[in-house]
Amino acid sequence: MNDNNQNYNDMNIKKLLASAAITLPLMMNASTNGKGIEVANLDKTTDPCEDFYQYACGGWMKAHPLTPEYSRYGTFDMLRENAREQLKELITTLANNPQSKVKGTNAQKVSDLYAMGMDSARLNREGAAPLMPQIARINAMTEADFTSTMAWMHNGISSVFFSTGVGADAKNSTMNIMHIGEAGLGLGDRDYYLEDNENNRRIIEAYEIYIKRLMQLIGYDEAAQKRVFENVMSIETEMARFKKSREERRNPQLRYNMLSMDEIRTRFANIAWDEYFRLLGIENLDAANVSSLRYMEEMNALLPTLSLQQIKDYMVVSAVSNATGLLSDEFSDADFEMYDRVMSGIEEKEPRWKRAMNLPNSMLGEAVGELYVAKYFPEESKEYMKKLISNLQVALGKHIDNLTWMSDETKAKARQKLATFTVKIGYPDKWKDYSGIVIDPSKSYLENVYMASVWYSQDNYKKLGKEVDRDEWHMTPQTVNAYYNPTTNEICFPAGILQPPYFDLNADDAQNYGAIGVVIGHEMTHGFDDSGRQFDKDGNLSDWWTEEDTKAFTELSKVLISQFDAIEVAPGVNANGTFTLGENIADQGGLRVALTAYLDSMKGKEMKEIDGFSAIQRFYLAYANLWAGNIREEEILNRTMTDPHSLGKLRVNATLRNIVEFYEAFGVKEGDKMWMPENERVIIW
Repeated sequence: MNDNNQNYNDMNIKKLLASAAITLPLMMNASTNGKGIEVANLDKTTDPCEDFYQYACGGWMKAHPLTPEYSRYGTFDMLRENAREQLKELITTLANNPQSKVKGTNAQKVSDLYAMGMDSARLNREGAAPLMPQIARINAMTEADFTSTMAWMHNGISSVFFSTGVGADAKNSTMNIMHIGEAGLGLGDRDYYLEDNENNRRIIEAYEIYIKRLMQLIGYDEAAQKRVFENVMSIETEMARFKKSREERRNPQLRYNMLSMDEIRTRFANIAWDEYFRLLGIENLDAANVSSLRYMEEMNALLPTLSLQQIKDYMVVSAVSNATGLLSDEFSDADFEMYDRVMSGIEEKEPRWKRAMNLPNSMLGEAVGELYVAKYFPEESKEYMKKLISNLQVALGKHIDNLTWMSDETKAKARQKLATFTVKIGYPDKWKDYSGIVIDPSKSYLENVYMASVWYSQDNYKKLGKEVDRDEWHMTPQTVNAYYNPTTNEICFPAGILQPPYFDLNADDAQNYGAIGVVIGHEMTHGFDDSGRQFDKDGNLSDWWTEEDTKAFTELSKVLISQFDAIEVAPGVNANGTFTLGENIADQGGLRVALTAYLDSMKGKEMKEIDGFSAIQRFYLAYANLWAGNIREEEILNRTMTDPHSLGKLRVNATLRNIVEFYEAFGVKEGDKMWMPENERVIIW
């Protein structure tokens, strides 16, 4: 699942277009005498002691082969797709609701925005025209206009050269401060630019075709297209050299560097900071957190070396690339070819209705969520989850008490942090106010989304110097996911994750603890992983561990890192144990804590065998089924570079090989592939 280590959103058009996960109706309760596991999900030709993932999920994988639309399709994706169908019905039906005809209502905004995304005839007729005013402004820029043009782009279009945003102060977590950070890259990860291998060469060749095609679509001739690509690659390659590695980004200490504005003006003197912030509506800023010092130092040195033409070309590509989903099919086809087909192996675009639905579901996410929970979310489920989470908290407390590598002093503080978790379930107590967003069908799709992006940027900047709103949610209710946020010390489980196979009315408790119980334990454990453990009970970046305990944790983590580093995920490509450490720790912790909670809940009760499987076996099978799925090799390579979560198969097999209760449940013995010698296993939480 996602832990929310970034505390502010650099909201722009591209991010508003990002696909949002959706929900199905939530189940009411779990039954202690429910049905057993889905036998059809199993591959009984495989020995569970040899490849547990294939044994537990092989039947599901065979029954759900990849279709051209997907780079990966698993149970997680199945929930999302099933729910999209329900949300489609909800939104299309909304068009008949009288409220959708009343200007300014959420119903009107959601309905009209969806309709605009569906109007392919209009989008294709308009072509590049809605974007051309932005392109014209960039190309008219003089050297004197650089700061104002950059501030304008940062205010809702794209964060070129660097980014800014408001979020919690990691060392004073009740207050919001300004953060200055790195800009994104067109190819996402820096290693695409810096590592020379066959896959990266293939992707860069496609990137050249993509940029030239975008430039062609806005009227650039062949010579200009070639120039633009060369300028963009030159700038982005230099940016890639400065950026933190994916492993460094996990370290919150490296992300915290508070500087006064006088220091910022002196160290990064080639950026007109006072003018920049004034144009964003920010006055009298006295300090900011510079999350990547080396990047900003190198960017400060790079900017004066760039010609005005280079800067314009970089800005133009950023603006066009961020708008491809809001223009004609020619633009979205180019985007699909680059980011879906080449980078992820997807063979076919999503149908238009899915793409059109992404925008209201993200841009007006809580408005959609409010409509959704009113129809589908029963309050009883929230009460059930509260009890389940309480059981997991008690179990994690026991694990902390029983640690052999941690001192009593640190254990006491860990228990305090656990006791002060804020728990969010289902949906927020107060809904986000979207009254400042205007959806006007007389204007272009792009202009509507651009103005909403400006609203989001300003909404974020207005939080500067104010107290953190701890009631705010960082996921919409319909999201199929969960998170831990270290600066608020909160765990959040939106309604979307509380559905089969994660939470099933008809399943017995062993399966629900093995599924949603592990998800709960996973998010709790994020509070104590390599990153989350550096924040105290109040959400402040603070070293509350003894030196000896930190050393012990680090040594245990090294073992887990080496286990994953040794796994080959594609020919010549291994998993990255450091990059995925936090999620791997959370997977292991979630499994162990959920089992303890389940066993505690069953004291004095009969743990029945169902369909020939013991309760503990069903627990582990339920967990494995969470990650059942098929995936293309291109997506394996992409996720290994960009996703802090391990691949599904590794989340099952590699994690379970450390857990003795799993060995006992399935009779794993020395010589089996699932066996790992005891002296090589590691348990952290």
